[in-house]
Amino acid sequence: MPNLTSIWPFFIVSDLNKSVSFYVDKLGFELRFTGPDDDPYWAIVGRDSISIMLKAILPEVKPIPNHTRHEWARWDAYISTQDPEKLFDEYLSKDVKFFKPLQINSDNLLGFEIEDADGYVLYFGRPNQ
Repeated sequence: MPNLTSIWPFFIVSDLNKSVSFYVDKLGFELRFTGPDDDPYWAIVGRDSISIMLKAILPEVKPIPNHTRHEWARWDAYISTQDPEKLFDEYLSKDVKFFKPLQINSDNLLGFEIEDADGYVLYFGRPNQ
């Protein structure tokens, strides 16, 4: 039995409500946790078997997506999907902003890139077969 079962990226966000809303309303994720109850500043959103942690720290602590540091390091998370075409069509219908459209990239991966509410770039794809 495998010992490692999942990984949850942890993104610093500017506005927790705006970020949660993006993942839930645009990407079809569900809100799995938010806390603390009296003044939430972090949350877990997820879809299927993946989760992402979001945390608003302080107003002066801003998100720093990889692509802002170097153009060759665009992705903040790689999300493996069995059917990138179907997911692309779903997100297209929800007016999701694509960083790169559905394509086969230079690494022979079939997928697409989106930019979330804080500028993090998520790659949804799989090896091209």
